[in-house]
Amino acid sequence: MKYKKIKPKKIYEEVAEAIYEMIRTGQLKPGDKLDSVQQLAENFQVGRSAIREALTSLRAMGLIEMKQGEGTYINEFESDQITFPLSTAILMNKDDITHLLEVRKIIEVGTAGAAAKKRTDHHLKNMVSALKDMNEAQGNEELGEKADLQFHLSIAEASQNPLLLSLMNHVSDLMGETMKETRRVWLYSKQTTLERLYEEHVAIYEAIRDENEDRAKQSMLKHLENVEEILQKYLQHNNLAL
Repeated sequence: MKYKKIKPKKIYEEVAEAIYEMIRTGQLKPGDKLDSVQQLAENFQVGRSAIREALTSLRAMGLIEMKQGEGTYINEFESDQITFPLSTAILMNKDDITHLLEVRKIIEVGTAGAAAKKRTDHHLKNMVSALKDMNEAQGNEELGEKADLQFHLSIAEASQNPLLLSLMNHVSDLMGETMKETRRVWLYSKQTTLERLYEEHVAIYEAIRDENEDRAKQSMLKHLENVEEILQKYLQHNNLAL
């Protein structure tokens, strides 16, 4: 039997989730003004830095607006904006996301090239299986996220470099969270974008299958740059930037 890994939450995540739940249940309504950072810190019995990070996270979701010199207000929002549970990915601040994308480019582009040289039929089957799950995950966010992550981990396995695989496993949790972000918040609102995401994965697979190292690296880089572009548009829409 496999048990789900339980990850401890940071203080600001708990604060953000508490405020988020108050918004979701109507305790806080559009136009309401939140208490000051100092008052919130006293109410939650946490440091002011945790409050600031929590507010930044909620602003990234578009649920609050910080007005200079006036305070923080609950935004108008559509009900479907808060039907999903609060994603830990959104609770990653913009610097976390920037650093993770940089690490992914450094690791995964080279990993794709190594996989093109060393992959076996067994590795290709694992990639095909992940692609199949990804393609059939229409409307099933959890399956889509798992398949996406499994595809990238299968490439690391195909590199047959234990250090690369170890590095990928080390950042896999964070990768999974940013995949939730790109899929749930942005991609599922635009089906054509979701289809493009799938096609990018297929292009990476085909390059590895064909043992074309340069094409594999280029395809992976193009995919990660597109992921970065999607996240940039989302964060800019919510007055943030990568």
